[in-house]
Amino acid sequence: MKFSQASLLAACLPAISARFIETVEADNVILKPDELYLIETAPGKTQWVTEEQKWELRRNGQRFMDITDTPSLGSTRLNAQTVTFPKKCVKQDEVADLTKKLEKKNMQANLEKLTSFHTRYYKSQYGLQSSDWVLEKVNQIIKDAGAQDTVYAESFPHTWQQHSVIATIPGQSNSTVVIGAHQDSINLFLPSILAAPGADDDGSGTVTILEVFRALLNSKDVVDGKAPNTIEFHWYSAEEGGLLGSQAIFQSYEQSGRDVKAMLQQDMTGYVQKTLDAGQPESVGVITDFVDPGLTTFIKTVVEEYCNIPWVETKCGYACSDHASASKAGYPSAFVIESAFEYSDPHIHTTDDNIKYLSFDHMLEHARMTLGLVYELGFYDFSDNSKDRGDL
Repeated sequence: MKFSQASLLAACLPAISARFIETVEADNVILKPDELYLIETAPGKTQWVTEEQKWELRRNGQRFMDITDTPSLGSTRLNAQTVTFPKKCVKQDEVADLTKKLEKKNMQANLEKLTSFHTRYYKSQYGLQSSDWVLEKVNQIIKDAGAQDTVYAESFPHTWQQHSVIATIPGQSNSTVVIGAHQDSINLFLPSILAAPGADDDGSGTVTILEVFRALLNSKDVVDGKAPNTIEFHWYSAEEGGLLGSQAIFQSYEQSGRDVKAMLQQDMTGYVQKTLDAGQPESVGVITDFVDPGLTTFIKTVVEEYCNIPWVETKCGYACSDHASASKAGYPSAFVIESAFEYSDPHIHTTDDNIKYLSFDHMLEHARMTLGLVYELGFYDFSDNSKDRGDL
């Protein structure tokens, strides 16, 4: 039934245009049919499109950054410093203790809640409600950990309804390690109307880093601010609209001179079936295009150290997730996805992106990798790049 409805709508899209829908009673979405948006489909390659044309490009597999409101992002990147990353992991004992705190049942409960919203479309009231829930959940985690005196969370507002969420764990310096995921979802067939549970894209990444954040706050050293670096967790709004939320955040960071040493994006962490059907071993996909090579190399080391499954190199193209915003701003960024890109979830952007297709065991592997990375880099001395950091 769901597929037949989607197929019918797809067939009718030339005649039934979202631009003619001014108000949807259930969701109070107001579209502006004549508004144009400047998108970037490759470095320096831009074009003006309507909102309907944005979704048509997405349905045809074209990714892009909507730079209408962020044309200056990356204008100071020539001043970006070169960052050197560790050669090996050195915090095995601490990470092992924290890894024991990771719970699949928490990820499942959080994902069930997140997918209960009709959609998390960033221009909808549902999208606002879901981002409110993310902020409430993050604050509850902080409270449960007894970390309110040092750790804090706040919303990052945008010009659309859904806000981004940022949790900050202050360290001994302003050098910052960022872990990100996008909290919005979309149904590319009439986004303002149809359901978009977004279980894998990117509910899975959202709850993966939520659980990592919860486990990390079991470290007294982290909560007490003894890590050399500040740690932030980001839940971005409006990734599906062209990386809008993350662009706004990293433009703000760039303009204020924030010192971001590393950013890891977790987008789609739960689907493995196509990998297994292809006779391939379960693995995590380490993206190798449009990423920082040094950070990416260290992530492979982290996977080998802390995960029970291997990594596989894969590519996803320009602007395929929010790490691209950090990269454009001049910050080292990386992206790890659930599999080789060709085996990733075929159900995304539809009513059928549901929990039933996902593996929480696989999501746990992503959590192990993310926890290992954020702890290793949180306690890494970026200020002394003259040494072989692997010897520490």
